[in-house]
Amino acid sequence: MGEKRSGPYFCGIDAAMDVLGGKWKSLILWELHAHGTRRFGELHRNLPGVSEKMLNQHLRELAEDGIVDREVFAEIPPRVQYSLTAEGRALNAALAALGEWGKRRIDRIGAQRVHGVA
Repeated sequence: MGEKRSGPYFCGIDAAMDVLGGKWKSLILWELHAHGTRRFGELHRNLPGVSEKMLNQHLRELAEDGIVDREVFAEIPPRVQYSLTAEGRALNAALAALGEWGKRRIDRIGAQRVHGVA
């Protein structure tokens, strides 16, 4: 995989956004927080619009950053499960206030929400 990111950073937000860069990473974190351990296919089905390539890339990067645990089972075919690490749970807790702000924005601007999502 690619080189591990390690700064330099201007501030804490810069370092956090380095881990969260892109639309799908925060949604992967939300999905794992809301539903616990997931297999790749479950994540792919529950995140409509993400390509398999992009999902795989983001999961690997989140694992490299210590946010997601990638557990491979020695089976045929191989089974891989993803779950949040302690760092991932801490990051989700830090994002909670941002999520609440976003919900208020959705209401304020009258944007539609994806069906079935809180």
